[in-house]
Amino acid sequence: MTGSFCTHKDAIEQMKRLKDMGADIRAIFSYATALYNSRFHTAKDLRDQVQSITGKDIIDTIVDAEPVGPERLFDIILVAPCTGNTMAKLANAITDTPVLMAVKAQLRNASPVVLSIASNDALSNNAKNLGTLLNMPNVYLVPLRQDAPYNKARSIVSDMSLIPVTLEAALKGQQIQPILSS
Repeated sequence: MTGSFCTHKDAIEQMKRLKDMGADIRAIFSYATALYNSRFHTAKDLRDQVQSITGKDIIDTIVDAEPVGPERLFDIILVAPCTGNTMAKLANAITDTPVLMAVKAQLRNASPVVLSIASNDALSNNAKNLGTLLNMPNVYLVPLRQDAPYNKARSIVSDMSLIPVTLEAALKGQQIQPILSS
């Protein structure tokens, strides 16, 4: 989970859904998610809720995320939500958060990573990074749409209800279509 605080509720709903479907989940928090209180929740409340769902400690340091690659800890990694900041750093090979370390390690093993984008600037300054990620091997996107085209014309958000089907396809090496929804 990265710091798109307004979409954490939707991500939590999908986490519960995946757990109910039998998924074995281990959460990884960016520093912003682990540390910042927001108008949507406190960092402690979010941590408690996620740990209650997963039954596992949260990975929230780069050191704890580093074994993801060498120990091949995950079949797939889902970044939900994936902020524009995380998207930009991933597209430019910057590894300065636990989430980015885990993703880097996963990709090093040629294993799938699914991104559920939530970014106010994905159709402006971050558009080039979105384009880069669309062309990266083993990176898959949850279908996305403009969330407020008249008020925030450059903002996009993934349809998190499509996370399970996107994960299933990514495990088969496929990107579900269409990527852009209305």
